[in-house]
Amino acid sequence: MFALRRLPFAPSLGASSRRLFHQSPPAFVKVGDKIPNVELMEGSPGNKVNIADELKTGKGLIVGVPAAFSPSCSESHIPGYVNSEKLKSAGRVYVVSVNDAFVMKAWGKTLDPSGSSGIRFLADPDLRFTKALDLSFDGAAIFGGDRSKRYALVTEDGVVKDAHVESDNTGLNVSAADKVLGQ
Repeated sequence: MFALRRLPFAPSLGASSRRLFHQSPPAFVKVGDKIPNVELMEGSPGNKVNIADELKTGKGLIVGVPAAFSPSCSESHIPGYVNSEKLKSAGRVYVVSVNDAFVMKAWGKTLDPSGSSGIRFLADPDLRFTKALDLSFDGAAIFGGDRSKRYALVTEDGVVKDAHVESDNTGLNVSAADKVLGQ
């Protein structure tokens, strides 16, 4: 049989000399990163869209939201972009949410019935795009599962030129249209 060996008592270290557990700083998407090569859905599960391919050249804007039809997303965040006079200067514009393609299609028709803004509403139901950007968070308490942080990424030639990520995941401050597109 194995004999258990008793280790000598180690004196307790003072609080100042103990290594405390702390979380690593966020590593989410940053300026200079390439847009992830991931397929999203537009309108139906069969209609695949790869934002990285579409934004290889020119300017673009990707706006991420925690949930379609949620109050802040529907009443303030996306309407701010739809109604902005500066939206056209942003290039190709996409709204991405962790919802299914049918929900995103219905939400787009609700917010921009005529489609005149040019914004495309894309679904990321399995969080592949969101996780590739390292912008997911545990939203189970509110949304029933993992969701996307609220953000806006300004891109040029497939590279992030400016990243506006809400520090509290769902608030609406740095990613608002007036902050991203200017007053």
